[in-house]
Amino acid sequence: MQHDTGSARSFNQPKLGVMMIFGLLKKKNSNQRIVERQYGHLTAAARQPYLYERLDVPDTVMGRLEMLSAVMIVYFRRTRASATSGQEIAQQIVDAFFQDIDHSIRELGISDVGVPKRMKKLAARFYGRLESYAAALDAGDETALAQALKRNIYPETGEDGPDMQELARYLFAAEAHLTALDEATVEAGEALLPPAGPAT
Repeated sequence: MQHDTGSARSFNQPKLGVMMIFGLLKKKNSNQRIVERQYGHLTAAARQPYLYERLDVPDTVMGRLEMLSAVMIVYFRRTRASATSGQEIAQQIVDAFFQDIDHSIRELGISDVGVPKRMKKLAARFYGRLESYAAALDAGDETALAQALKRNIYPETGEDGPDMQELARYLFAAEAHLTALDEATVEAGEALLPPAGPAT
């Protein structure tokens, strides 16, 4: 799948001026608890057992990474409409996400020399997914989203991979849920995704 990452890299990315840097660092520190709380909510949403047991996401390192990427994307799309503080928190969550991936790669035994190359590849894959999923979500096209999910989650099986229609339906519902949240909830780091399966 071809990925055009040029425009996506600016997604929610604050533009920093030299004179703002100390104020930004102070604000970044004050946002730390909010960032940790929101990132925890997002990772918990991506780890819901129902996704792996019933919606055909493989319970592997890469399967969990694909699910976290999809959850992060619907969250970032919500923060596009946020005020500056909400967008700053979202950017810090992007940073936390890639730091988490970096840490996981190192734990898998990838050498320090190999980490930057692997990170660059994973970042390109993430932004490529952002573009393809966003296009389907913007178009309201559940089938297109399901096809994109299948290509990314099961890249080696092609058309023979599991049907991702239910997962696509969940992501549309998750985006609608996040869109309906008030701004105070988002800025407090309390943007929760809906459960993937039946409420218990």
